[in-house]
Parts: sequence; structure tokens; C-alpha cells
Amino acid sequence: MIRWVYAFIDRPETHFGAACDFWTRVTGTRLSAPRGDHDEFATLLPDGSADPYLKAQAVNGPGGAHLDFAVDDLTQTVGLARHLGATPVHTEEGLEVLRSPGGQLFCLVPWFGEHRRPDPVTAPDGTTSRLDQVCIDLAPAVYEAEIEFWTRFTAWTSSPGTLPEFHTIRASTELPVQILLQRLSAGRPTAAHLDLACTNTEATRAWHESLGAKLVSRGAHWLVLQDPSATTYCLTSRPPTP
Repeated sequence: MIRWVYAFIDRPETHFGAACDFWTRVTGTRLSAPRGDHDEFATLLPDGSADPYLKAQAVNGPGGAHLDFAVDDLTQTVGLARHLGATPVHTEEGLEVLRSPGGQLFCLVPWFGEHRRPDPVTAPDGTTSRLDQVCIDLAPAVYEAEIEFWTRFTAWTSSPGTLPEFHTIRASTELPVQILLQRLSAGRPTAAHLDLACTNTEATRAWHESLGAKLVSRGAHWLVLQDPSATTYCLTSRPPTP
């Protein structure tokens, strides 16, 4: 059973420091001490008694995002993921890295009791936002298979989005991150990006731009930006619930 979810902010190693500075500021967190053989991992720590749910990783090549699922039975959950079509990528004690049928990397880790979701972040102007979604961008050929995989693997509520190219996988419990599947208009390798829910997308855009982000484009209910590492993410008009 999935007990907690971490969103990983994967950023190019050449811009990792600038990206971590940006993301800690817009999520109201502070960076942990680095870890890993090359200091490539860090956790974004919230204030107070809330549990962390954001981590950062320096990567070779372009940035993106992936999910870590904290589970109470690692062996059983690995078996389920493989039964549903996930392929193994890497195994070590306390960590399984797999790839979904459509090509999205994700990790399974043991659950250590995390359960307190941080509050939304309040910007200087009083508007609020929360990084609460990983959007997996999918070629049309793998879109339906990914819906089936993530629906069965998570056992979360699975429903079509407000537009036909979207499908939401949302936990019924108060987990900090949900999944959005997006069907692209043309084929390309599977990738993922971060989404923030905002009370006012334009106000959040202005705040993020003051910290080094750049506006890329506008969608029906969202804004596409790039952070200081030139990696894409989105601001959405979904409410950042407490």
C-alpha cells in the first residue's frame, strides 16, 4: 500500500544549485545536507512538524520529474508493479527503480511514518500555491496503457480530466502529490514535469519571475514556465487545498 509520495525535482547538474535555491524559495522549504556519491541528492525540508515530500536530484542531461512511492511492503509492491508491466531498472537495499510500461521512471522505497502534509506556501502578496502534482507527458501510442498501469498500481481514484487529453490519478487520502497524465499531440519519449496549484496563477507567475523563472506559454487553465535551470513546469488554477 502506498503510504506517502515524494515528488523529485530532477535538474541538470550544471544548474543544480540555482534550481535548488529557486525551488526552496517557492515551496517555503530549506535544503538538507547533500547526500549520494556525488552529492547529487537533497531533501526540501518544510518548517514545523510537517513531513517532507519534495526531493531534488542532479541529473545528466535535461531535467524533469519523477515520483517516489513510500510503501509498507516493498517486496509485495515491487511484485505488483512488475506484474502490471513495469520493468526493473536498478535495485539496492531499500530502493527499487522501475520504468512504467510507457517509459516513466519511478521509485519504490520503504515508508517511515510520513503523514503530515505541509500547508500551502504564502507568497509576499498573500496568494498561495502548492507543488502538488507530477504530470507525465505521453505519446498517443502509450497514453491508454499508462492510464491502466497507474490506475491499477496506485489503486487511487482515476478519472478523465476537464479536457480530453488529460487523466487524473488522485489518492483518496491526504497524500501530498497526485498524478496527471497528459496525451501529447505527437509521439515523443515519455517525460514528466511539476505542476503547482495556485489561488492566482498570474500573481504566482510574477513572484516566480522575480526569483528567476521565465514565462513560456499560456494554456486554457495554466501557465508554462521555466525555472532558472531552463526546465519546464506549470502553474495551474486548481485550488491549493490546506
